[in-house]
Amino acid sequence: MQPVLKARDIVQVLNKKTVLKGINLEVSVGEIVGIFGTKGTGKTTLLHLLAGIDQFKSGTLEILGQDTKKGDAYKRHLGLVTQERSLFQELSVLENLDFIATLRGGQRSTIKQLVDRLELQDLLKEPVATLDNGLFQRVALACALLNNPKLLIADELIKDIDFYSRRLIMQTIKQFLQEGGTFICGFSHMDYVNQLNRVAWLSDGQLTFYQPAEAAAEWQRQFEEFNLRSGEIND
Repeated sequence: MQPVLKARDIVQVLNKKTVLKGINLEVSVGEIVGIFGTKGTGKTTLLHLLAGIDQFKSGTLEILGQDTKKGDAYKRHLGLVTQERSLFQELSVLENLDFIATLRGGQRSTIKQLVDRLELQDLLKEPVATLDNGLFQRVALACALLNNPKLLIADELIKDIDFYSRRLIMQTIKQFLQEGGTFICGFSHMDYVNQLNRVAWLSDGQLTFYQPAEAAAEWQRQFEEFNLRSGEIND
């Protein structure tokens, strides 16, 4: 079966610095692949490239069988939640949903389903700018799913949000996957790792792949090593 996403030898240079050094990644239908990276490793840069927001210096990227450098039809089947607050801040929740649905070809029935699923009924008249992180992420995810995408990409979707919002979001993601979707997420805290099928660990511009338990163990090893070195320095 053809992968949903296939990246080959992706290189990105920013401000004369090579941030990504030959990224190779394949993601299959129904997978959750987490791209793990701490601050400054290039995780968001990579996600932006995979989502078609930015162009990369060299390499190839195919999404749903289309070379992304030869057209952008694939974007009709892509949903995106960025780390920044990228919704229309001056509009209400309902106005955002209506406007984005119009832009992306979403149906009224889909809006209602997502409002119900993410429990947004009492927020529809609220300005997006006033929402706390958890509520905002629920709205952002609803907006990203309005066009019934085949591939969803999200950066730090459940970071620093309340547990109830996290549960609703993960339930919605689970249903999205059950309906044939594929999910690539960026994360920087290991409390997310058990939700994943694979971890693509970004370090020094390259990816190393782990099973979730292996990634958690490696993070613990690095954490303990850092503490040991800090203790030696303090002595």
